[in-house]
Amino acid sequence: MSEHDYVDGDVNMIDDDHYDDVSGTPEAPTAVAALEFIAKSLADAPDAVRVDVSEKGGKVVLSVSLASDDVGRMIGRRGRTAQAVRSLIAAAGTRDGVATSVDILD
Repeated sequence: MSEHDYVDGDVNMIDDDHYDDVSGTPEAPTAVAALEFIAKSLADAPDAVRVDVSEKGGKVVLSVSLASDDVGRMIGRRGRTAQAVRSLIAAAGTRDGVATSVDILD
């Protein structure tokens, strides 16, 4: 596939430039959308879910805030749900061309 086959908005193509022009923070739109979807699906209060994006140590850090009653549901027994979410978001971040990390805030 050549660069001339690229269609603006094509999700199957990863650009070389993964940085937001305004903030300089790497973007991870697929990872952010996936984390928001998963967190809202697990939460009893989906309106309280918020995902913030920052950069630390060359990684895109996605910090998800939930209602206090939903934090335990997001973490799961022995952290299994949190680990599964982190694995899925890492795969989504790979699709975006960035390394990701997920922080669950209460």
